Amino acid sequence: QVQLVESGGGLVQTGGSLRLSCAASGRTFSRYPMAWFRQAPGKDREFVTAISWSGGETYYADSVKGRFTISRDNAKNTVYLQMNNLKPEDTAVYYCAARPSGYSSASIYYTTSQYNYWGQGTQVTVSS
Repeated sequence: QVQLVESGGGLVQTGGSLRLSCAASGRTFSRYPMAWFRQAPGKDREFVTAISWSGGETYYADSVKGRFTISRDNAKNTVYLQMNNLKPEDTAVYYCAARPSGYSSASIYYTTSQYNYWGQGTQVTVSS
């Protein structure tokens, strides 16, 4: 069983920055592909960014490319999401997700159905 705990959300003005963290339990965290998704009120959960278990491959939704950066520290069992130049449309609950295996060290995954474990979410609100 894997437990994920997000932190770092909050209220920020347009153009501001936040750094989200996702702390994971599990002895083989270093082998888990990870991702961040978000869900705004009344909308479906959407993909934001993903990272391979090696950390060597990343992928971003077009809406956040160039503004958000995903990274991981396998020694700390933690994944991070650095969010810069935030916009009101980034307002959502942000969820960390993990899957217990990947096809290869470079594999990344983009859909909710590909992830087995989810955190409880952390609210990010960007005021205009």
